[in-house]
Amino acid sequence: MKKIGLIGGMSWESTAEYYRIINEHIREILGELHSAEIILHSVDFYAIEKLQQENRWHEAGLLLADIAVKLERAGADFILICTNTMHKVVHQVEEMIGIPIIHIAEPTIRAIQERGLVQILLLGTRYTMVEDFYKGRYVGSGIGVQIPVGGGLETVNRIIFEELCLGIIREESRAEMLAIIEKANIEGAQGVILGCTELELLIHESDVALPIFKTAELHAKYAAKEALR
Repeated sequence: MKKIGLIGGMSWESTAEYYRIINEHIREILGELHSAEIILHSVDFYAIEKLQQENRWHEAGLLLADIAVKLERAGADFILICTNTMHKVVHQVEEMIGIPIIHIAEPTIRAIQERGLVQILLLGTRYTMVEDFYKGRYVGSGIGVQIPVGGGLETVNRIIFEELCLGIIREESRAEMLAIIEKANIEGAQGVILGCTELELLIHESDVALPIFKTAELHAKYAAKEALR
């Protein structure tokens, strides 16, 4: 079994889900008492979020790259960055190590293609929704990506940072998110990417009629299969 290196803590609530999903998937595949071999480095999210807010992405990239180097030295065979937003610096991290990083967008793209969908709503942090470091991975995939406009974008970003990253789940916020999804559906969206790992704590398949693509869950399950490949 390959050793999985996780760069987590962004936030720790979603990283806990990664740990659970990977181990559950390994057990489903192998049975009995099997579990994954995981090396986890969990960061202080306060420091990372401050670098994001101050647009000091290069420093954030150096921080994650240093962690990746340590995970490689500790025996990790491949690495997952357990957050969508910090994939903004994935190339900076990749340059510092000799083992692969599984990009969080790739398993989601495959899952959407398997469903035959061509127009998808992306929800995530402001960085993920507006910038191209995530959406750019969809170029050439045959999938069109749309994002909330106006106040909807700011609502999603606020709920993530001011509530979900603090472990706060509010029914009022779920209703706001569902209204954004319904509007996107009317505008042609055939499914929803939960492009922030924390969103999976708030929105569930039973909440909406559209297919939901949980980036953290898909990422974690892919890692479990890769560990056994």
